[in-house]
Amino acid sequence: MSQPRVVVVGGGVVGTACALAIARRGIGVELREANGALALMASGTNSGILHTGFDSKPGELETALILRAAELRPAVLETLGVPFVRCGAVMAGDGAALAENARANGVEVELGEDGTLVVPGEGITDPVAFTLALGAAAVAHGASIKFGARVDRPVNADIIINAAGLGAAAVARLHGDAAYDIHPRKGEFLVFDVPPPERILLPVPTAVTKGVLVFPTLDGRTVAGPTAVDLDYADWTVRPEARGEILEKAVAMYPALDGAEPAFAYAGLRPTGRRGVNYVVERSVVEPRLIHAAAIRSTGLTASLGIAERVVELAGLADREEAPLLAGAPPKAAGGPWWRRTADRLGLS
Repeated sequence: MSQPRVVVVGGGVVGTACALAIARRGIGVELREANGALALMASGTNSGILHTGFDSKPGELETALILRAAELRPAVLETLGVPFVRCGAVMAGDGAALAENARANGVEVELGEDGTLVVPGEGITDPVAFTLALGAAAVAHGASIKFGARVDRPVNADIIINAAGLGAAAVARLHGDAAYDIHPRKGEFLVFDVPPPERILLPVPTAVTKGVLVFPTLDGRTVAGPTAVDLDYADWTVRPEARGEILEKAVAMYPALDGAEPAFAYAGLRPTGRRGVNYVVERSVVEPRLIHAAAIRSTGLTASLGIAERVVELAGLADREEAPLLAGAPPKAAGGPWWRRTADRLGLS
C-alpha cells in the first residue's frame, strides 16, 4: 500500500492531535508551525478546562466530537502523563433545562431541589502540557515538526490538514477555497493569588459564550473569565475595562474575590467563524487534498482528540492499523505557568 505524504498546518492542540492520530497509523506526517514552539496561540491561552459537553447542543458536530473526545481522553492523558484534576463543576440557578440537555448528550449531572446543577466530570488540565505531550508522542511515532514554517504558498502534499487556527481561512484561500472566514474572539482572564474554589463555578451559558467562570488552576490559583470580544484583527492585549466586566460577575459567584486585585491577566484569541460557521471539519470541495479542521472555537481543547479521529476518517486512513500509543519526552514549557507563557512571549506581561 502506497504511503501518502501528509502535512499538518498548525501546532496547536488540534494540529498536534491530528499529527499523532496519523503517525500512529504508520504514515509519515510533517507538522508545520509558524511560531518557534507549540501551543503559543489559542491552545495556550484558554481556561484549561476539559468540558463534558453537558451544555452542548445535541445532534451538532461540535457536540459529537466533544463526546467522542471524552471517551478517548482518559487513556491518552494517562499514557502521556498529562496532568488532569476531575474537580467537577457547579452552576447555581435554574439548571433544569441544562440537566435535560446533559442527559440528551449522555453526560452525568446532578440537579438539586434548588435548581443547582453539578457536573462531576468537568476538570482542569495544563493545555500547554497537553499540546506538547501530543506533539512529542507524534514524533515518537515518526512524525516531524518544523518550527518557523509559516505556510504562505500552496502546500505540496498528498493530504493537507488545515488546523491553522486564526490563519486557517488564509491557508484555505491559498489552496483556492474561500468557503469560510475566521475572526478572533478575544477572551480575557484575570488570575488571582486567592485560594481557589474546590469546583469550577459556572454561570448559565448564552448562545454566544459560556460566560464568566471562576475556576482553579493546577498550581493553586484562582482564575476568572473569559470575556467575549469580537475583533477584526489579532490583539492579544487585555483591555482596561475587562477587569470590571469580569470582577462583578466573578465576585457574585465567588465572594472570596471581593476586594482582591489580579496578580496577572492574559487574553486568548479563539478562531471563530463568521456568520455562525464553526467547526468546519470536512474535506474541501474545491481542493480534494485539503481537509479542514478550522473555525474550532473555545471547545477545541476539549474536542481535539475527537476532531483528530474525524480527520483521519476524512483522509481515508481509518482502515489502517493504529499502533499502541507511545509517550514521547515533551520539552519543558519555559516561562513559568502555562497561563502566562504566551503573554511573556509576546512581551505583554
